Amino acid sequence: MDFEFWTGAKDLSIWGFLIRALIVYLYSFIVIKVLGQRSIGTINPLDFLFGIIIGDVIGNPLSSGEEPLAGPLAAATCIAVLHLGLSYIALKTPYFRRIIEDEPLILVKNGRILKEQLRKTKLTVESLLMDLRLRGTSDLNQIDYAVLESNGQISVIRKSNDDPITPKDLNLPPLPPKGYPKVLILDGRVVQKNLEKVGTMSWLKEKTAEMGFNNTDEIFLLTIDEGGQFYYSKM
Repeated sequence: MDFEFWTGAKDLSIWGFLIRALIVYLYSFIVIKVLGQRSIGTINPLDFLFGIIIGDVIGNPLSSGEEPLAGPLAAATCIAVLHLGLSYIALKTPYFRRIIEDEPLILVKNGRILKEQLRKTKLTVESLLMDLRLRGTSDLNQIDYAVLESNGQISVIRKSNDDPITPKDLNLPPLPPKGYPKVLILDGRVVQKNLEKVGTMSWLKEKTAEMGFNNTDEIFLLTIDEGGQFYYSKM
């Protein structure tokens, strides 16, 4: 019987590659079932590293017919066992778990962006605002805490007084939409193209003076929604 699909051959036939693909797929399926089901959003750095290594190891025989299949599968099995052992240790040992999993970082506290925390994460203000909008929160004044979790996602805790109660719940007419907030000042610099859509420089200076600022350099972030409501965060 021809076992070239297992031992490798310089001119491996298409059927040999197809059999290899089937074996690798079944092997990967078994490894995933053994390691346990996990949400994509909860992948930690150890899982990410494991996925890259396994993909590289068992992917080589699928692209090179000369390479034997037994060696990569044996190496992948060893790595999977090691990963399973480290995951178990992390589950049972809080100290080791803190090494492989990042601690949650508070990015917004009581409606104010914490700049130092934001810099640690290498996250831009624009990316933060986008993530908050994706979670249905465009007004930072309504946020008690926004936390970057260890899985890379941002969780939002609203202020108690801003828990979502719709006008319909109170038999009130619908409120005007807030719309998409525009960034007028970012890191002390005026975003000119957005300012031109809502007002002039003198108007902006007047508004920031009402907020208690003498200069735009004192403002880290200033936004305005379509209802005319401002949000600002100090430098």
